[in-house]
Amino acid sequence: MSALTQTSTAPVARSGGGIGQSVRDSLVIARRNLIRMTRIPEMVIFGLIQPIMFVVLFTYVFGGSIKVGGTISPQAYREFLMAGIFAQTVTFATAGAGAGIADDMHKGLIDRFRSLPMTRGAVLTGRTLADLVQTALTLVVLAGVALIVGWRTHENIGKVLLGFLLLLLLGYAFSWIGALIGLTVRTPEAATSGGLIWLFPLTFISNAFVDANQMPTFLRYIAEWNPFSATVQACRVLFGNLPEGFVTPDAWPMQHPIIASVVWSVVILAVFRTLAVRKYRSAA
Repeated sequence: MSALTQTSTAPVARSGGGIGQSVRDSLVIARRNLIRMTRIPEMVIFGLIQPIMFVVLFTYVFGGSIKVGGTISPQAYREFLMAGIFAQTVTFATAGAGAGIADDMHKGLIDRFRSLPMTRGAVLTGRTLADLVQTALTLVVLAGVALIVGWRTHENIGKVLLGFLLLLLLGYAFSWIGALIGLTVRTPEAATSGGLIWLFPLTFISNAFVDANQMPTFLRYIAEWNPFSATVQACRVLFGNLPEGFVTPDAWPMQHPIIASVVWSVVILAVFRTLAVRKYRSAA
């Protein structure tokens, strides 16, 4: 009878829980992932190398060769470019998020978490929050590098901070796409490949590196309605980095980039968080 009593009172995994419990569980998982990052510093270091290389290469290789707003001034292109580099950096973190979750799946860690009495989605939320912290640190370093190579803002500090908040919101929304990929594939290597293969066309068929007005018509339409482009355009407006003579496209997201950026990010977050949590329930 004693053994039966002990077995019946053993804790079981909760399928739900209050908001407070969900927040606590998510923060515990986020803390676990942040501690893991500090113990593997090369994860952060290698995550910084690629965006810094993009800044240097695009600034000094393409600066003075690409026309934006009726000018080929290296300084104009440098300021035009940086919003695109920032946005690319936060979205490319998606691959790392997916690989991390796939690695936890591969090692059986997700199954262990699912056996614990924690709320649904806390594991994924904690993971994405930790990735958001890493992305924010990367943006700080990248902004410092951009200032060194000559990037400048021409708006007040409030608008500049709002621009970076929009970047973090976009990065957080995209991290849920990475979470879904990580839960779907079988290996971390597949998650990395799956997380990058769609990001390249998304970021390059956009206004990140060139003026979309110079693209062929069908590509220009894609670029103008690209969620990535909306955030890039919003940041250029908020940073004061639109070059003199730049013609803003007539597409609604380009005319109202701040609103479009928030709407796109919230929609992506809502859709892919729902799909990822649903996939988590059945993942094994």
